[in-house]
Amino acid sequence: MKDLKYLFAYTIPISAFISFMSSGIWTYTAVFYAFLIIPLLELIFGETKDNLSDEDVSYAKRKWIFDLMLYLNFPIVFSLLYLVLFNIHSYVYETNELVGLALSSGILLATNGINVAHELGHRKLAFDRFLSQAFYIPCLYMHFFIEHNLGHHLKVATPEDPATAKLNQSVYSFWFTSVTRQYRSAWNIQLQQLEQDGLHFFSLKNKMLFYHIIQALYLIGVYALFGLKTTMFALVIGILAFLFLECINYIEHYGLRRLKNKSGRYERVQLHHSWNSNYNLGRITLYELTRHSDHHYKSAKKYQVLMSYDESPTLPLGYPASILLSLLPPLWFRVMNPRVPSAMKSNLEHA
Repeated sequence: MKDLKYLFAYTIPISAFISFMSSGIWTYTAVFYAFLIIPLLELIFGETKDNLSDEDVSYAKRKWIFDLMLYLNFPIVFSLLYLVLFNIHSYVYETNELVGLALSSGILLATNGINVAHELGHRKLAFDRFLSQAFYIPCLYMHFFIEHNLGHHLKVATPEDPATAKLNQSVYSFWFTSVTRQYRSAWNIQLQQLEQDGLHFFSLKNKMLFYHIIQALYLIGVYALFGLKTTMFALVIGILAFLFLECINYIEHYGLRRLKNKSGRYERVQLHHSWNSNYNLGRITLYELTRHSDHHYKSAKKYQVLMSYDESPTLPLGYPASILLSLLPPLWFRVMNPRVPSAMKSNLEHA
């Protein structure tokens, strides 16, 4: 029965469904659930730092149910996406209702779309990697598949990593620098690969080119089915989805830095180079994304076997509450800056 705890992740789609079928204040149901109810439940149910035994790890690695619970997000997310786009086309909403529907859609795409895509993108199975890239389509962030796996995981906690926020950098500044630099990084990685393989820009192996075509076709398809107003809505919720992602990137790596060794090379990624959170509800809702230190330490690990370690720096709150805190930069700095290891801090301040 304990294997089924990750079914709780489907409560986000359920809250989004309620939002999409509602009017007035209820269009914000997913927003209230994600950023009010879950943080309150996290305080009630607390944290768990316990890890699986070696025997349980061996069992969990082989158990098919953990993969199935990821795969089921695909029909759920895309069905709900069609529902909200159909409703936007079919009904007249007040401005405040459109805002609620957009925010609820962005939360759905970020949590059960991008987050699942992130997990599957680290897998070797071609089917998993196909689904990962497909999840990014409505988020208009397909290049993240390249940059995250081939850029971020190599450069995390260094000035070269766009997804690592600097000490005293606000989340609003980070949105701009991370989004623009990750996009450029993805192109640089792709062009280097083409050059190494002796291929031209219009090669079939230029994923970045195809990503742009696929995302354009998605928006064209929305326009053909539902018209301009709904297409603009689809564009907005895609942007909201990747901004929610960047909020998560912000809280996961804020202020942390790998130091250089005597040879001038950065130390290898360790367990203290990402922020961790062990709040129970956040863990299962986000498929253990919150045990981020272990994910960066061994990125091939499946979500169900990620561990908690004492040496990992820990967020004072769960992910939803931390995101809310980050939206208030002075308060975020006051809470988080003292938690940044002092050995990193002097290096960061001059970076």
